[in-house]
Formats: sequence, C-alpha cells, structure tokens
Amino acid sequence: MLTERQISILKSIVGLFTKYGQPIGSKTLLEETNIVASSATIRNEMVRLEELGFLQKTHSSSGRIPSKKGYRFYVDYLLRPAKVNHDEVETIQKAFDNPFFQLDEIVVKSAEVLSNLTSYTAISLGPEIKESKLTGFRLVPLNERKVMAILVTDKGHVEDQIFTVPKGFDLNNLEKIVSLFNDQLVGRPLVEVFKKLQDEVPILIHKYMHTAEGMMDLINELFIKTARERIHIGGRMNMLDYSENMDVDQFKSIYSFMDGKHDLSSLLGHQNEEIQVRIGNELNIDILENFSLISATYDADELGTGTIAILGPTSMPYSKMIGLMDVFRNELSKKIVDHYHSMDDY
Repeated sequence: MLTERQISILKSIVGLFTKYGQPIGSKTLLEETNIVASSATIRNEMVRLEELGFLQKTHSSSGRIPSKKGYRFYVDYLLRPAKVNHDEVETIQKAFDNPFFQLDEIVVKSAEVLSNLTSYTAISLGPEIKESKLTGFRLVPLNERKVMAILVTDKGHVEDQIFTVPKGFDLNNLEKIVSLFNDQLVGRPLVEVFKKLQDEVPILIHKYMHTAEGMMDLINELFIKTARERIHIGGRMNMLDYSENMDVDQFKSIYSFMDGKHDLSSLLGHQNEEIQVRIGNELNIDILENFSLISATYDADELGTGTIAILGPTSMPYSKMIGLMDVFRNELSKKIVDHYHSMDDY
C-alpha cells in the first residue's frame, strides 16, 4: 500500500515526465509541485517507489521516470479525464459536418481526424455487421463483356465489382439473374446469403450460363468485401515522432503489423469497458512493448457497436487522451446514427 506522499510523488512524476519528456528529480518536484517535504525525504520516497516497481532510473540521469507498473497504477487509481477544450470539440464536429455517401467513409474519416487530433496512430473499426441484411443487388452492363455488380446492405454499405462474363453470354440474361438474386437473397441476413451462395444459387444461375463458377467466385468476393470488418488506420507515420530509440527493423515490423487487418482486430480484442487502456506487455505483442493503446467503443443504435483506438507511447498524457476519446466516440456515434437514419428518407 502506498502512502499519500508516495502517491503524490508518483502522480507528479507521471505528469512532469509527460510534460518534459525528461527524467524527474527531487529538485524539479520541489519547484513545480505542492509536495511538502525536504529534498532528502523526496529522494528517499523515490528510491522506495523504485524498489516497489513504480518508478525506474535511467542511465543518463539521477532522476526517475514512471515504469509500466507506475503508469498502470496511475491510470487505474489516480487519473481523472481532462475536459476537452471548445476548439477540439469544434474541430471534431466540423470534420463530421462534411457530406458522406457511405457509412464506411465516416469510419475512414474518424481515423484521420483522431490521428490529427492526438498526433498518434489511430485505428477505427466500423459497427458490427453480423445482422446486416442485403437490401439491393444490381448488374449493370458496361460493354459486351464487362458487367458491374453493385450491392447494398441495410447498414449503409455499398460495394461494387467489375467482372467479365463468358464469351457468348447473352446480356439479356442479366435481368433474370438480378431477379433471381432479388427473390432468393435480398432482405436476408448476410450470413444466410453466404450459405445460399454456396448451396442453392449456383444451381439456379447455371440455367442462364454454361458455367457459373467464374461468376460465382467474383460475386462471392464482392460479398466478402461487404462483410469484412471495416478497420481503418490514420497517422501510421506519427509513430516516428515519439520513437527516437526505434530502429529501422522495428519500425518496419510495426508498419507491417498495421497492414494485417486480422492482427489489428485481435489487438483491439474484446472490450469490457467503454474506454480501456492497455500498457506495454498487456498488448501481448512484443513489438508494441513500449506502446500503450487506448480504445473506446461507440454505440450506433441498430448498427451495433464500433471501436476507435489510439496507439502511442507509454508516456502519453492519459488524462487528456481519455477525455478526448470520450468526446470523440460520442460525436462519431451521433454522426453514424444520423447518416443511417437519413438513408431512410430516400
């Protein structure tokens, strides 16, 4: 159990190290805090906090910096989310004022805006689409061999794919295929649509084509694109600003990791709280041991829930970032819900 003085010293060192980026000594604590104690007493307390694992000493200075255990204690017991200033709230709201034609555009924009606001790498995961239903399917001939397939879901997702039909295929049969899809698939959950695409639909399409395999592969790909998790990243290069000690190989590994949508989905994991902070080894990824991840869920009503996150150094200003994430998730939620409801007007 830490004493009140030890807690005050730890909290002050976290704040000052975040502010200055340099190890904090007893002189700095005396000059910039209200801690009532002699320099010798503060030094002794800092040694004790180091022995307990809350602080660590660097080779270049007699000062101390917070350890990952220290940050964990600070986040769990000492942190109070900072109030977001008016300019930042206005920046978020203005960014979402732009017209969006697809829900996915909002998710992409959210990652961009969040990375700009925080100067960290931002990750945005769109609302769950497990219950999405197919609401529209079209096949539009572009020329004698090229056809564009377009599908729409009730969650606002629109996907298109251009493919080539077999030689000799009668384009007049496209209307029959569209009619077949409308009868068999439109209005059904995507999970059910996938099953029918594997079992029943190829047999029915075969009536209009000598071979359905090529076309079905392309249509399957189109549906997979629609149902994939919408993970977007903003500010990948921001990590260079706070990773002076990172070598080229480390940066390449992290940058490559960012391209793995499955890995990122696993990184975000299951969210037990509306806002969650994981520090260093808690991420269970070796290359991110010196990073922290703040993730937050947002509620999009019928669309389900999505997740936003920022990946930054363990020395990030947690109080400010958590306050900002709370405001941001609420604004993102409102924008997505408004966009979804506006589609009902058409």
